[in-house]
Amino acid sequence: MIKFAANVRNVSEKIAAILLASMFVTFLLQIFFRYVVGWSVGWTIEYVSIAWLWIIMFGYAFVIRETDVIKLDLLYAYIPLRAQRTLNFITNLTCGIIMVYSLPKSIGYIDFMSIERTAYLRLNFALLFSIYVPFASIVALRCFYNVWNAFTGEGYEMDAHT
Repeated sequence: MIKFAANVRNVSEKIAAILLASMFVTFLLQIFFRYVVGWSVGWTIEYVSIAWLWIIMFGYAFVIRETDVIKLDLLYAYIPLRAQRTLNFITNLTCGIIMVYSLPKSIGYIDFMSIERTAYLRLNFALLFSIYVPFASIVALRCFYNVWNAFTGEGYEMDAHT
């Protein structure tokens, strides 16, 4: 299972890198078209916006490890370990429940948006928004895993205190 997860992560890193590179090339094309050719092209802005959305959600769902997540722990680091575990439990449980709760309505909205297309690239909005389903699912799973770790006193955050 660990090897499978590593392979998924490796492929996902490559997909995210391709998205980021294509976004950069499209941005350069936009500059070329606007300032060299004198054309105002809208598809470049649309593509960059879509690619950015997908990089953020796809990257967080499949590439970023829990240890890579930046957390504001200005006060958190100074409270007792038991209080940290309690806060981890509450915040992750809340976040996980919100993500699970949002899934049915989000899937309904994605299905509803299948009748619309983007202005320039004519991409189906259902395809555009579909990244939210794996994103919310993975975030919920991560949150519930962190809830378990907070409950049992395990995980990378607890390793920092030993």
